[in-house]
Amino acid sequence: MKLTKILQTFVFVVLLGASMSVVSSCSKDDEPENIGSGTVTGIATDETGAPIPGVTVALTGIDQTVSTGNDGKYTVNNVSMETHAVTFSKTGWLTVSVTVTAKKFNADKVATANVAMVNASAKITGTVIDAKNGGVPLSGVTVSIGPAGTATTGNDGKYTIENLIVDDYTATFTKANYVTITKAIKKSDFMNGVAALDIAMGGTELLRGLTAADLAEADKWYYSEYRGGGNADAYPHWDWACDYMSSLTFRGNWEEQWEGTTLRIRNDAADQSNPADLNVFDSYTYGSKKITADNKILTLRLRTHSADAADPAYFGVQVVDLSAAAPAAVKIGETKTHGSGDYADYDFDLSAYIGKEVIVAIGIYRQATGNYWKQLVLRRIAFAQEKATGWNWIPGTEVIDGWKLTQEMVRSTMPHTQSSFTGISPVSAGRDVNMATGYPAAYQAWRNVHHIGHEWSFVPLTKDPEVFPPEGYLIKTRGGNNVNTEVPESYFYAKFAISAGSNLLTLKTRNFGGQYTYFKLTAIKDDGTVIHLAPTSNTAQEAAAAADGCWKFKHGNGGKDSPEGYASFVYDLSQFNGSNVTLALGVYKGEDNGDENKLVLYNIDLK
Repeated sequence: MKLTKILQTFVFVVLLGASMSVVSSCSKDDEPENIGSGTVTGIATDETGAPIPGVTVALTGIDQTVSTGNDGKYTVNNVSMETHAVTFSKTGWLTVSVTVTAKKFNADKVATANVAMVNASAKITGTVIDAKNGGVPLSGVTVSIGPAGTATTGNDGKYTIENLIVDDYTATFTKANYVTITKAIKKSDFMNGVAALDIAMGGTELLRGLTAADLAEADKWYYSEYRGGGNADAYPHWDWACDYMSSLTFRGNWEEQWEGTTLRIRNDAADQSNPADLNVFDSYTYGSKKITADNKILTLRLRTHSADAADPAYFGVQVVDLSAAAPAAVKIGETKTHGSGDYADYDFDLSAYIGKEVIVAIGIYRQATGNYWKQLVLRRIAFAQEKATGWNWIPGTEVIDGWKLTQEMVRSTMPHTQSSFTGISPVSAGRDVNMATGYPAAYQAWRNVHHIGHEWSFVPLTKDPEVFPPEGYLIKTRGGNNVNTEVPESYFYAKFAISAGSNLLTLKTRNFGGQYTYFKLTAIKDDGTVIHLAPTSNTAQEAAAAADGCWKFKHGNGGKDSPEGYASFVYDLSQFNGSNVTLALGVYKGEDNGDENKLVLYNIDLK
């Protein structure tokens, strides 16, 4: 028995020793061979091939960094001959990395990593203040524009993100216990390579989801009328092709419908527990509007869905005066109700704000919690000196008989802040109200390109336009015998503050076929003075002055991908320097040719 145990122990020890020997042997065999060391070298140049001195070169896995010399060259020794990321950085240049792998080391153990760097001297800078604490500087805010850069505000609230190219960016401001703010930065925001973006965080919510800082960037409601819906209840004034209300800004739940642009109660399953609130809009549209004696009455033409007299929709108008010491949303009059599929007109008196530019918001209220589904269908938002009614044009005294443009409209139109406009739509669509693929999506896309249809006001007197041709926005005449060179078939208008830096207007246009197109640019002063303008030069294939200040032309060249082909008509506006002037561009039926005549709007520039 004892001997047996001794033998068992001996066998165990022998087997254990063999096992340990195998493990040891395997471990030794698996050790990697010495990969050796080599050298990484190269040159940093700019886009022209010129060397860039002083570039910091860093390799992953290597503690040291080196700098390029005056010849742009660098060398890093004692580099393991395996994969490394080589990063090149210098203030004023985009940081860039290249990869060196083991296979890039040659027989002399040298790997070459050259790089062409892009000049990036632009920067985004600004100050973040604390709206919760009297506007003091807010430190510790993370400012990110994605992979291009991140910064953190210091004790003075300031931040700078450098080494950028002039481009479009989205900046995100985050800090614990503060609502995250996202702001878009456009190429046009860079002045001499610097984009300044100041932010207030922690502000009081004035309209649902929006603080004073947000509202300060609201779209301007330059004009007297905004129309919604696709039904041509009074063609062409109310035709789908004139439905530019759907290019406005909306918050909450909205949809474009044939009956109008619809504000709806947010009523998904997660929203049905939202409390009733007749002081805070559930969904709304808003804009910045200068109130005058000529536009002090706001009229809404509307109907409702999912509502009746016993259970109506609740809606109203609120105004925020950002110039007030403590801005707040103020209800205009009493909360209104409507519970019918029939249209009605409701007016709101804004006289208290005459002389001020204020935020005007129009919205629907959640009157009850639970499954509460109501829709407010807006057909018109109109500003005038009195209530607007029915399908009529804005009331007032016409500047030119038949134009439907009143003296009150001209005086109260706000001067535009943009100077360049395109007629090319980024998205094409037809007579379809589908929010993703129809004209509402296309109209919303206008907002990003300063499209004429969004930025100017369209007046269709007798003929609708063609909204999405690839050549550009197109206004046209009727066919038949409708000759009139005093009243246009339709026109666009906008007001501008004319000065030495913006008194040269260039229209790029074309037409189709062998017929002449007659058009006219008219200037209207705030005192009602009307001046029909003649171009100082043009590049049309055929062009000549015609009756009543019109010009006629033929020009069949030009397209989205061939902008140089359009005809240019240049107008000198220097006689209006120092004044605000409303410009109206219209198309006229200048001759009885039995056909439509078309004016393509490729772009309009004031420089």
